[in-house]
Amino acid sequence: MKLDVLLGLQWGDEGKGKIVDVLAPKYNVISRFQGGPNAGHTLEFSKIKHVLHTIPSGVFREETVNIIGNGVVIDPVIFKQEIEDLEELNVDLTRNLYISKRAHLILPSHRILDAASEKAKGKTKIGSTLKGIGPTYMDKTGRNGLRVGDVINPEFKEKYDFLTNKHKDLIKLYDFDYNLEEYEENWFKGIEIIKKFKLIESEHEINKYLNEEKLILAEGAQGTLLDIDFGSYPFVTSSNTICAGACTGLGVAPNKIGNVIGIFKAYCTRVGSGPFPTELENEEGETLRKQGHEFGATTGRPRRCGWLDLPALKYSVMLNGVTELMVTKADVLSGFDTIKVCTHYKLNGKEIDYLPFEINEPLEPVLKEFKGWKEDISKIDSFGNLPQEFKDYLLYIEEEVKVPIKLVSVGPNRDQTIFR
Repeated sequence: MKLDVLLGLQWGDEGKGKIVDVLAPKYNVISRFQGGPNAGHTLEFSKIKHVLHTIPSGVFREETVNIIGNGVVIDPVIFKQEIEDLEELNVDLTRNLYISKRAHLILPSHRILDAASEKAKGKTKIGSTLKGIGPTYMDKTGRNGLRVGDVINPEFKEKYDFLTNKHKDLIKLYDFDYNLEEYEENWFKGIEIIKKFKLIESEHEINKYLNEEKLILAEGAQGTLLDIDFGSYPFVTSSNTICAGACTGLGVAPNKIGNVIGIFKAYCTRVGSGPFPTELENEEGETLRKQGHEFGATTGRPRRCGWLDLPALKYSVMLNGVTELMVTKADVLSGFDTIKVCTHYKLNGKEIDYLPFEINEPLEPVLKEFKGWKEDISKIDSFGNLPQEFKDYLLYIEEEVKVPIKLVSVGPNRDQTIFR
């Protein structure tokens, strides 16, 4: 049995949470493999709207096992709040949520370091979510980090104090005021919540499930273009958001990867700083933002909006080995007279059809126009009933990218989904 991977192909916010929730009944296990509470996966159904940050998006399916893998970083405060919010919805996860002992913990001092570092960068800041993600991954690669498995160690508090004191010395390098104590009390309460769950060696558990012919979906966070190695560096996240990250973030071999499901919006958005070749800083961009309710699920920041970028999409498909595509927020494009797609870039006077290393240099998008449609498609439930103009748009993307589009989302609710 092979494991399927679902991930975003843009700069995050592609609607992965909804799609995982829709696909979850097909799978026995849903597992997060990277990132942390900088993720915001929004699920809507039965008049409920819920945002998950650390916990996999299969939690509303009672028979689904949810695993937080070793590649994830966990903030006990945010985890505690997530659990309490789910309990208010009568969701008890003590039975079917497992946490890898190898997952790293975000300390209060990690958050302070994140904020101090971002403030010091001034105009060159990268747009961090200020959740402490970067400093936590730095400690992980620097072999200083605290892991979930450490919480049951009798010397846990001593390890915590040692690392926190090290961080305090680093914070002295910045002109930054902070109050560590006000966050610590809730942090240790969160540690006690974590102890209530089944702490596992997830690499053994997941491979056991595969040997038992269980169906597993690995849920990615952020998006391919934010990958630490292949994204628009330095305006990226601190983990590998691509398919390869599922291998290291869960402990599965490359030959255990099955289908790779790529999620992309019918247009593009980005939160925070960094290059965005097709960005629309005009009335069209504002219309996309308003119609798409484009505000960060984690930060609340308004998202930058622009037309679909085909060179970037092809790049993401190549890096991940995508086998099927799913497009979200198709309904947001209703009402435009003309829809545009970037087919090439102009870089230093030359036309190129790929995403270059020089993405931080000014890239002028070369745009192709499509006729828009006026009708509301949010209540359409079959591909054949979609406007011909929209079908032409999708078929063009499919032909260019050379990967089939298997699902179209026409709204945020799990019922607003068209399988093709």
